[in-house]
Amino acid sequence: MRRGVRFAVDVGKARIGVARSDPDGLLAVPVETVARDLSGETHIARLADLVDEYGVFEVIVGHPLNLRGESTPSTDDAIAVARALAAAIEVPVRLLDERLTTVSAAKQFRASGRQASRSRDKIDQAAAVVLLQDALDRERSSGNPPGTELD
Repeated sequence: MRRGVRFAVDVGKARIGVARSDPDGLLAVPVETVARDLSGETHIARLADLVDEYGVFEVIVGHPLNLRGESTPSTDDAIAVARALAAAIEVPVRLLDERLTTVSAAKQFRASGRQASRSRDKIDQAAAVVLLQDALDRERSSGNPPGTELD
């Protein structure tokens, strides 16, 4: 397992959930929800600031495919954000299949007695946590970095 803090980014139309790992890559925890700036790049600047602040060595961006594994408009959007982020930072950006991470996070909220509709920003962070924990578990079991590095 590679050592260092990793980030996961769950891209949505209105918000971007962010999670980080501990330096040993054991546990994913929420960081914040970044408001999406559809007319500019302030969300990219904020993400880049967070990468610097936490000393991140790698960013995992959720790659939202449909249940058949096909691209959707959300896939294109996430890739565009990943590319913009990669251009703004000096660490690798990887794409990782994120099917059902937001669904899983919302189910966890409902199971804990919280209303998902009132906790959207927390659900975005929780989806990033689910994505990052999946990435950490995959790397731990395979010994290889998870997902695909953005070229």
